[in-house]
Amino acid sequence: MKFRCERDMLTEAITSAQRAVTSRTGVLPVLSGLFMRAEDGQIEIVGSDLDLTIRVKIDADVDQAGDAVVSARLLSDIVKRLEPGAVSIDVSQDEARISSRRSEFTLRTLPVGEFPDLPEPELEFVEIDGDQFAAAIRQVAPSSSKDEARPILTGVLLESTDDGLRLVSTDSYRLAVRDLAGTRVLESGKNVLVSAKALGELQRAVTEGPIQVGFGAGDASFQLGSTTILSRLIMGQFPAYRKLIPENQPNRLILEREALGDAIRRVKTVAQGRDHVSIRIAMESGRIEITASAADVGEARDELDADFTGEGMTVAFNPDFLLDGIGAIETERVVIETTDSLKPAVIMGEDDSEFLYLLMPVRG
Repeated sequence: MKFRCERDMLTEAITSAQRAVTSRTGVLPVLSGLFMRAEDGQIEIVGSDLDLTIRVKIDADVDQAGDAVVSARLLSDIVKRLEPGAVSIDVSQDEARISSRRSEFTLRTLPVGEFPDLPEPELEFVEIDGDQFAAAIRQVAPSSSKDEARPILTGVLLESTDDGLRLVSTDSYRLAVRDLAGTRVLESGKNVLVSAKALGELQRAVTEGPIQVGFGAGDASFQLGSTTILSRLIMGQFPAYRKLIPENQPNRLILEREALGDAIRRVKTVAQGRDHVSIRIAMESGRIEITASAADVGEARDELDADFTGEGMTVAFNPDFLLDGIGAIETERVVIETTDSLKPAVIMGEDDSEFLYLLMPVRG
């Protein structure tokens, strides 16, 4: 295999595909590498951990077609440090020679035959708005669990609704729900559970233009431009989240989103780096008071003007979870509805029915 292409284009392709390369121990050693195929004036670069696969195709001057697998980390480190201009990669036997101007590197290749066969499934694709879908992922993906021992909660539920598509995620401490009216990718009554990691990579890859989305019996595929992201669907029963969302909560707080976020970040500094950090929000007519304390550091207090209706109360939250919810709001003012200090709070944008964030209080 032998080809040439521009450094910047090659670096971008390697960086994208590398995000799917496994970092887990105990898996196939060849999955630490990137699979490269040169043919017909194009290079295909593939990274995979078997659950997530990212394929990127770029134009190149191909002198000799062929396949190779090269260490993802080393290839990435080398190519991005080369001077701007053309990069040549020449693979023969078990070595890859990478050269650009006066720089030259030789890397041992990994066995091509050991790289898993990753055929792209035959799916029916639907075109959707890329920017809108990426924005929805940004809002819900942070609420998914990072605990691999609870695989169901590491995914984002995509389900068909009467109006279009709904995205839902939860880690059991918070719940995020985003509706996309008019976006239809699933048959009526159907749902799938997609890895939050895969959707996060999709969000990162979106630039502009539409996305082609396809779902099969066990796979989800997202195509945007020269990049394809393929993810195994998560199998299992997602929690019955609708039962968790309260209705008609008596206390309603409305205030400026940015001011609230800034105040929380200021106050939480006294307790940073400690386990089980919480902040307390005291709500009363016309104002709120936000406090935090750490026995060996000190205390912090901040006050904000706010519209509040209901009975005065104090509730404690995990500040990072609260900031995630506030950061997902797209309106200038945020609404927080509560019942009491022990029941979940509903956080949403003012006059915005498309996104909802449910957050459990903590014992502050």
